Amino acid sequence: MTDENPAEVYERYLGRFMADPFTRVLLQLAAPRWGERVLDLASGTGSVARHVAPLVGAEGRVVALDISRPMLAVGAAMPVSGGAGIEWQEGDALSLAFPDQAFDLVLCQQGLQFFSDRNRALSEMRRVLVPNGRGVISVWQRLDRHPLYEALFNATVRHLGIPISMIDISFSLGNAEELHALLKKAGFQRITVTPQSLEIRLPSPELFVQLTVTGAATSVPAFAHMNVATRTTLVKTVARELDPVLRSYIQGKELVFSMHTHVAIAYLT
Repeated sequence: MTDENPAEVYERYLGRFMADPFTRVLLQLAAPRWGERVLDLASGTGSVARHVAPLVGAEGRVVALDISRPMLAVGAAMPVSGGAGIEWQEGDALSLAFPDQAFDLVLCQQGLQFFSDRNRALSEMRRVLVPNGRGVISVWQRLDRHPLYEALFNATVRHLGIPISMIDISFSLGNAEELHALLKKAGFQRITVTPQSLEIRLPSPELFVQLTVTGAATSVPAFAHMNVATRTTLVKTVARELDPVLRSYIQGKELVFSMHTHVAIAYLT
């Protein structure tokens, strides 16, 4: 297993080849305008923040907020193609350190499903938006829409002896009706939820297995207590078991598969 900075590995691999393509989809639907003040919530290494900065221009404002300082540090070290300067802030989505009506647009790509209190996070999002502001949120569709991930997760939980619900958090808000209901409960109006899909092409299938298994199982006590050698053995075992499945997704030297998301656009008025 790699001993590199996990945040740097994420950005170089999943950030570049998965997050960035979906960021472009998100921003096409969000249609940010020149001069808008934008909060990128659960920013990670800042894919959304970096792409939205040129769109709002130097007269706009972009804040990239995440609970992970290492992810923000990696994002802050990357170049931005003009536009608004990005403010990198460590913070909690459940208690935003901003005054009321501080932003015109709040963007959240693949973050809402991870928040411990989704209702509170959406209430905070609503609080910091101006009266005519909007929130644009993307979450992965259900796990059964992603058979490659489903196969990896099922193999992992068999070895850890845990239910799949402990590691499939990324896909835990995959029902469009549930997402719509959460936004409505938080007080948003004119809510639309649309499905979006992209073909993802990743180099190094082996690295994909490692990142998927370790990323999904990080919060599982049985996994957290493993030493590095045991974790490495687990990843290699899962990779061997899934080799026939992985081969069906390999084209040349790339792993090629579809990812499916729901993008919600919700307004205050």
